[in-house]
Amino acid sequence: MFKDVRIKGIKFPFHHVFEEINLRFYVRHKEGNEWRRGVVFVKEIVPKHLISFVANTLYDENYATMPTRHQYIQYENQLHVQYEWKNKTWNHLSALVESEGYESKIGSEEEFITEHYWGYAQNKRKQTTEYQVNHPKWNIHKVVKYMLSCDLNLLYGDEIASAMAQAPSSVFLADGSEVSIMTGRKLVGL
Repeated sequence: MFKDVRIKGIKFPFHHVFEEINLRFYVRHKEGNEWRRGVVFVKEIVPKHLISFVANTLYDENYATMPTRHQYIQYENQLHVQYEWKNKTWNHLSALVESEGYESKIGSEEEFITEHYWGYAQNKRKQTTEYQVNHPKWNIHKVVKYMLSCDLNLLYGDEIASAMAQAPSSVFLADGSEVSIMTGRKLVGL
């Protein structure tokens, strides 16, 4: 869930709270002697055309506009979270998780995925932009069960759908938090 979204400090009416469903992968990039852990977004789904237009035009991202919805249901010790998007038919990703969160262990897969502070995007001209992302450490919630119902071929193409056909190596829910995205810079040779 994106909440209180501002672009360069400006909040746009009816465009500051919305769902985003995305497919991403995680990378490392060496800058001098420093390894930067980052994220690359394959596709980001949002419910409003203006959001996609701004992200695609100003930030060279790959946003798509589709109807979206979500629900959170709190039980005594568990939380049900579901996000849906409509691409011809309704698709969804849902999880039943333990309500009590915990800190990821140093060196764990959860830490690698949640503790990334760089983003990378490649535009249509094959130029890569690197931007810094700031957020506090996120708590992890153990998944009791999950479900993905998605036409992966239609949404991402055969190659990605084939790779996603296998069982995931891990599934967890991270709390999330406020995030600040800094101005990006073009990388040479990537």
